[in-house]
Amino acid sequence: MPKCFSFTATKNRCLKSTFSSRGLRSTFTDLKDGTIMHCWVPKSKKPTRPDLVLIHGFGANSMWQWSETVRILSRHFNVYVPDLLFFGDSYTTRPERTESFQAQCVKRVMEANSVTKMSVVGLSYGGFVAYDFAAQFGDCVEKVVICCAGVCLEEKDLKEGLFAVSSVEDAANILLPQTAEQMRELMGYTFVKAPAKVLPSCLLTDFIDEMFTQYVEEKKELLLAIAKDRKLSDLPKITQPTLIVWGDQDKIFPLELGHRLKRFISPTGHLGENAQMVVIKNAGHGFLYEKPRDFHKPLKAFLLGTTKTAPPQD
Repeated sequence: MPKCFSFTATKNRCLKSTFSSRGLRSTFTDLKDGTIMHCWVPKSKKPTRPDLVLIHGFGANSMWQWSETVRILSRHFNVYVPDLLFFGDSYTTRPERTESFQAQCVKRVMEANSVTKMSVVGLSYGGFVAYDFAAQFGDCVEKVVICCAGVCLEEKDLKEGLFAVSSVEDAANILLPQTAEQMRELMGYTFVKAPAKVLPSCLLTDFIDEMFTQYVEEKKELLLAIAKDRKLSDLPKITQPTLIVWGDQDKIFPLELGHRLKRFISPTGHLGENAQMVVIKNAGHGFLYEKPRDFHKPLKAFLLGTTKTAPPQD
């Protein structure tokens, strides 16, 4: 019997209305290679405002993850919010699953919207894409924000015990829940105080039905591509001013990976070098929901501040 009411679907409709009220419209870009990208773009681009791309992570679609950020930053930027491949309304028939391919698709969407200079903000998996975007298209990217994304992880970190799981397959089972109990487990990893403990199973199941039942195998392949043969020595350095934001109790990507990324971009650790880091106290991987003010204040200050010329990198 079909459900009479879906809280998640209703919330989706409300978020669409919210994005529209913030001056954004829903668009689809056909990349002509079997790839369709959905993206929220400004209804009327303002030439006096800088362009900003918000790249979401695993989990719900881009609207659920960036709603509050859009509310705050759409007053100052031309904001673009793409759905990555196999999330929301974006998909491809091509076989590529790397964050590099995701970045290339986002870049083509920006080109289709005549965006040539931009800053990028990436959350969790979106941080991998944002980092790769900045590395591939350095001349187009002014500033980079990496939020709780284990860009500096190495494949060996899984076996050496840095994570709560020992394999990507185990991580996929957590990040792609298919039952209410698995959803509770994911939220336990995501938040310091997991709200799932007080949420009825019917709401969690409804959320899973709307957000986690499509493209499950493709999403697993995205996760496998992140860690496969990954070595820090192969990671390109980015030269743009970079803000790194992390929750101090992150169980998905431990804080050590944030410090590792800071050391990688600015080896001597001196103030004024490329990377600065903000650690949000008493927050986990979901600090965007747990401590929104603690996130948005430094984010806004960094993005609106004067962009410094990046020092040369070896």
